[in-house]
This record gives sequence, structure tokens and C-alpha cells, in this order.
Amino acid sequence: MADDKRQLFRSLGFLSSVGTSMVAATLIGLAMGYYLDKWLGTSPWLTLVFLGFGIVSGFRNIYILTNREMKRQQEENSEDVDGSG
Repeated sequence: MADDKRQLFRSLGFLSSVGTSMVAATLIGLAMGYYLDKWLGTSPWLTLVFLGFGIVSGFRNIYILTNREMKRQQEENSEDVDGSG
């Protein structure tokens, strides 16, 4: 039972980090583009370009986090199989 709760909290932590990562990367890209547009007077082009960079960066972060979590789960499963055998 305690192991189930631990796994639930790990999953919730993983999902919240994925959401936070996507939102943060997108907002950082948007803010950078907006302020560069204000400074250089190129509105709205740099905002759009950096928003795109932020979205791509967010998806890259999700890819990295998902791979890391899958490797962790595979290692955990192989330890369970080795330990019980």
C-alpha cells in the first residue's frame, strides 16, 4: 500500500513537472520576444519567432523528461525482477 502511494506521488510529480516545463518555456520565449520587439521596434515579428522557440523548447523538455522517467521505470522494473527472482 505504501509503495502504491509512493508511485502515485512520483507520477503526480512527473506530470506537474511536465506541465510546468511547457508553460515556463513558452512564457519565457514570449517575454523575450515581446521585450526585444519593444526595444528594436520590430513588432510583432520577434514575439512570434521567440514564441515559436519557446514552444519548441517546451516540447523538447517534455521529450527529455519523458525519456528520463521511462529509463527510471525500466531500471526500477528490472530491479524488481532481479530482486524477486
